[in-house]
Order: sequence, then structure tokens, then C-alpha cells
Amino acid sequence: MPYIRTTVSNSISETARDNLKKKFGEAIALIPGKTEAWLMLSFEDNMKMYFKGESSEEYAYIEISLFGTTSDAAYDRLTAAVSEIVNEELGIDRANIYIKYEETNHWGWNGNNF
Repeated sequence: MPYIRTTVSNSISETARDNLKKKFGEAIALIPGKTEAWLMLSFEDNMKMYFKGESSEEYAYIEISLFGTTSDAAYDRLTAAVSEIVNEELGIDRANIYIKYEETNHWGWNGNNF
């Protein structure tokens, strides 16, 4: 039950959105037990964003929520993959990408909780 929310300062074309969907779906498998079959995604583009007091470059803030926990090594691999994907598809420098992880023991779906 992973969820990836992508917020960026630039525009995301439909082609780039489709590529992000596909590549994030592949990358989530870097977390043991997670697959695209349960992955939910959302995209917010053209957001006014500031980093280090500046808004002169393109920025990305990615939130990744997981049911359960995983290892630091798995997070390291996913951070590298997501940074590369965002850089490739949106041209955002890796130094301008923040990724936040959130783990939860309670996740509801289909009127019940896991």
C-alpha cells in the first residue's frame, strides 16, 4: 500500500506523467513486499516553490508513504531511483529534490484496515 505524491514547480506533460507512473511502479519494488499492484500516485505541478530562499530553479518534493517499515538500505535505493527518475523525466537537478518517507502501521482500504 505505498503512495507517492509528487509536487513540482514545473509543468508535467502527459507523456512525462505516464513515464513517471511507469518508472515509479518499477522503482517501488525496491522496497521488499511492495509492488505497483498496490501503488497509488498523485501529481501536482506548476507549484510555486522556494528552496534556500530562492524560486529561480525547478524543484520537487516527493512524499512516499508506506504501510509497515523497511530498512535504511531499501530507502537509500529508492531515494537514488526516484531522484534519477525525476531528473530524467522532468529535468530537475537532484540537488533540488526532497524526498520524505512516512511509515504507518494503520492503513485503511475498502472499508477495512490492514
